[in-house]
Amino acid sequence: MAALEGAGDIDDASAADEAGAPARATLEAVSIRGFRSFREVEFSDIGMATVLIGANGSGKSNFIRFFEMLSWMLRARELQAFVAKHGGSEDQLFGGSRRTPTMSASIRIRTDRGLNDYAFTLAAGADNQLYFADERWRFAAYDKPGEPPWQHMGSGHREAMIMEAAHGSVPDVNAVTARVVCQLLRNCATYQFHDTSENAPIKMRWDISDRWLLRSHGGNLAAVLYRLQQEDVRRYETICRQIQRVLPVFERFDLADEHGKVLLRWKARNSEKTIGAHLTSDGSLRFFALVTLLNLASEQMPDVVLLDEPELGLHPAAIALLGSMIKSVAADRQVFLATQSPLLVDAFGLDEVVVLELEHGATAARRLKSVEFQRWFADGFTTGELWQTNLLGGRP
Repeated sequence: MAALEGAGDIDDASAADEAGAPARATLEAVSIRGFRSFREVEFSDIGMATVLIGANGSGKSNFIRFFEMLSWMLRARELQAFVAKHGGSEDQLFGGSRRTPTMSASIRIRTDRGLNDYAFTLAAGADNQLYFADERWRFAAYDKPGEPPWQHMGSGHREAMIMEAAHGSVPDVNAVTARVVCQLLRNCATYQFHDTSENAPIKMRWDISDRWLLRSHGGNLAAVLYRLQQEDVRRYETICRQIQRVLPVFERFDLADEHGKVLLRWKARNSEKTIGAHLTSDGSLRFFALVTLLNLASEQMPDVVLLDEPELGLHPAAIALLGSMIKSVAADRQVFLATQSPLLVDAFGLDEVVVLELEHGATAARRLKSVEFQRWFADGFTTGELWQTNLLGGRP
């Protein structure tokens, strides 16, 4: 699945508020009920960076998968394909359909003029699929008091109807609000560069034309780097320098157009030999992909970046550098980071951390407040060290 693939289907008007002026849209709150381990979880006051910590099985990856589901719903209108790929409706519902026959979610998006709410309920069908039992949205202007009415799209449909409303094909609905919702949620991209197996996409020859947006699995990394090498040399050189900080033997990438395909190779210092992806360590491959992603131009980045345990297989020096790069991206883009690494957590403030824990088989989310730990910070503790000493929770 490509990051932002097909996002151009909705034009720039989707970034407009009710007055038609450009609006910066950001996630304000997300409430999830009945999805996987989320019996009932709410994330409110979402900032530019949100770091999810917790023990294995606490629900960190489920939060990432929820946004992946949204992208399938709204980018390609393939909710049923997502459900089938991930085991059917039984595996998406908390405790299965007999215990939880429906799942629901509400998402609040803030713009310059007001709040855009999108909510839906999905019900299990007899064919192990999910159907919309309800789908609705509304816009609440800051300068208009009171609760605005919801605009409903009925029930029984298999794919999201808000996309049709965003294109203006549904009469008597607020298409602008629909466009704001669709634009942001379609521009949420999850990245997990864990697959470095023998047949991993990142090790394959890739179509050189697929070189603008980095795919979620990093398979087109060579194509993206080739474009930067040809068209954005300064950014390409920055990526190489960042890699050299952790991998001193690295000199540069060796990329060539071979009949419309490109293969990931790199050159070592003081050597004429180039090294292919199949001879590169797993950690190095993941680091190549992460450094490239986090140093792309703004127009090549999704509005919301979701990273699932990016520290896997990385040296501590690489993790520390990764934390600083993620923090830099979060100055302009909202970032959700699920991690098991205290060293990576050290790059963030305590107010940016959400602790996930299992309580009676269900995920519970708890936001931390740095003011409650001031004496520990005064003694020189870092955020990651507070977690390691079990002062924050989120441990087995």
